[in-house]
Amino acid sequence: MRVLGIETSCDETSASVVETTGDDARPWSIRSNVVASQVPIHREWGGVVPELASRQHLRDICGVVDRALLDATTTWPDLGAIMVTQGPGLVGSLLVGLSFAKAAASASGLPLVGVHHLAGHIESIVLEHGEVPLPSVVLVVSGGHTSLYLIERPGEYQLLSRTRDDAAGEAYDKVARLLGLGYPGGPVIDRLAKLGNDRAVSLPSTRLTHADRNAPQLKGDLDFSFSGLKTAVLRYVKGRPPLSESEVADLCASFQRVVVTTLIDRAFVAARRYQARSVGVAGGVSANSRLRADLKTYGDAREMPTYVPSLKLSTDNAAMIAAAGLRKIAAGITSPLDINADAALAL
Repeated sequence: MRVLGIETSCDETSASVVETTGDDARPWSIRSNVVASQVPIHREWGGVVPELASRQHLRDICGVVDRALLDATTTWPDLGAIMVTQGPGLVGSLLVGLSFAKAAASASGLPLVGVHHLAGHIESIVLEHGEVPLPSVVLVVSGGHTSLYLIERPGEYQLLSRTRDDAAGEAYDKVARLLGLGYPGGPVIDRLAKLGNDRAVSLPSTRLTHADRNAPQLKGDLDFSFSGLKTAVLRYVKGRPPLSESEVADLCASFQRVVVTTLIDRAFVAARRYQARSVGVAGGVSANSRLRADLKTYGDAREMPTYVPSLKLSTDNAAMIAAAGLRKIAAGITSPLDINADAALAL
């Protein structure tokens, strides 16, 4: 089966054609994956402006879908289904992609599959590497999400923990803004951190021991919190004269060390607790060079296979949405044409 995926949850307009391979070990193949980024638009505002994002999605969606079909040498009659992000995300942005997908499904008579954005990130690992050993613990870490999931069977995702406040990617952006480094913060902090001493600045890490009252079903000790770290950086900067370039690099390196160590420690604690056979990291922050390197080092030391998607599949893209939709349609799950966008959709 060949399907069209559509992703517009935040500030990337993306469309992709993915097809099944018939190989259980590597079930999907990407024929095209087109992404129109809005970073230049939002950079001058220091972050994503929802109204600007949704307007740009409206401008880009038709051309992006046409290009994805062209790159895949595919026409509408070649498709077997349309997969689209239903949530979570910015509701205005979600509505653009969902409205396009619903109209296309109605006009073409194709099945529609609404997909959870984080399921897409998780399945990006399978899209890149094929099926991984299960059970698997997967860390989904991005600008809006930092969560741990247990996957015991394909297509079933059990939430183990989440951030209580800032997501890791959000903390990167806020610290970059404090240091005047621009938006997005992740790539520039990652670059400067390579030039600095990651032990130069003493910064706190947070370990939670009590359950989250907003999610009492979760144990709590695997949860994340980055607001205190962000505040510590703020106090450090405000208590000193303007930092030199080397001091900024040291601060970036120290901040990144704490974030990455926290993320990986929690993931491997969860892996031990749930007797996982593999550990994965997905989402935009999985593009971070230190996170990738430390994940491999931890995994090798513990003889635990580790997986991350390629850089092009780490950030938001429609290929991962198509893959997650194929997982659902294989289980006989499709969506009605009256589904609506859900900015806080639960997985």
